[in-house]
Amino acid sequence: MKSQTKPERILVTGGSGFLGSHVADELVKQGQEVVVLDLEPPASGDRRFILADIRDAQAVNEAMMGCHAVFHCAAIADLDKAREFPRLALEVNVLGTLTALEAAGAAGVQRFMFASSVYVFSKGGSVYRTTKQTAERLVEDLSPQLGLRSTILRFGSLYGPRADPQNAILRLVTQAVNERKIDFWGDGTEIREYVHITDAASLAVTALDPKYAEKSLHITGRERISTLELLQMIDEILGGDIEIKLCNEPFEGRYRLTPYSFTSNHGRRLVGDTYVDLGLGLVEAIKASSDHNPIENFSS
Repeated sequence: MKSQTKPERILVTGGSGFLGSHVADELVKQGQEVVVLDLEPPASGDRRFILADIRDAQAVNEAMMGCHAVFHCAAIADLDKAREFPRLALEVNVLGTLTALEAAGAAGVQRFMFASSVYVFSKGGSVYRTTKQTAERLVEDLSPQLGLRSTILRFGSLYGPRADPQNAILRLVTQAVNERKIDFWGDGTEIREYVHITDAASLAVTALDPKYAEKSLHITGRERISTLELLQMIDEILGGDIEIKLCNEPFEGRYRLTPYSFTSNHGRRLVGDTYVDLGLGLVEAIKASSDHNPIENFSS
């Protein structure tokens, strides 16, 4: 993003969550004036906070006033929760996006950055996938008539600090640290491209550059790894005594090798010059889990 002589006001919906909080951190680091709209207060006090639901049109309209850009990260992001509560997922992920779009257009916001997912291409993902596909269509269809220059950011498998308990790597690492074993509901051949949350947030803010307007960008990891290799890395980092159990019962709705099956608008991968190595990221996650739940005889 180009340097500015004056900070720009940027709204981050869902700015206290896993992705949104790191996007807000990156914006603050770059000297921008950040406004967070969420149901929970942000961990840091260096940004303005608005307590509101993304479905509250009046609150969202007021939050948008005076903003140059918005990162729309508010969503039901957990696949299981979306499948269990489809009406809630539809209201938050689809109607919430419509509310954010209309508010941004009315406020004269210049850039609309929509946090989507690589699951838009997948047969997996269930209701979550459907809501993100629909929300992307809303962004594409309504942005021109609302005067918005929008960018769709399709995130891959995120991990790192502040992840919720449903996060794949956090779940695996926590069990390994606390129980000295890992139960995985798959056969180990599943492929992922894990991307550290700080890398993802940095790339998302980079996408504010006008050259990325009206584009769909994929933000995924640069290292392809099978689940079995990931589990073996965790085991080795922890000293080699972790019991690994492959249950060969895949989580419902998850893809195995690739999310790409749904025909959607093509996108381009956005990568940075440097990135957090997966091994170092795992050490970080293990240390954080161990600090929170200390165990005896921990070996790094």
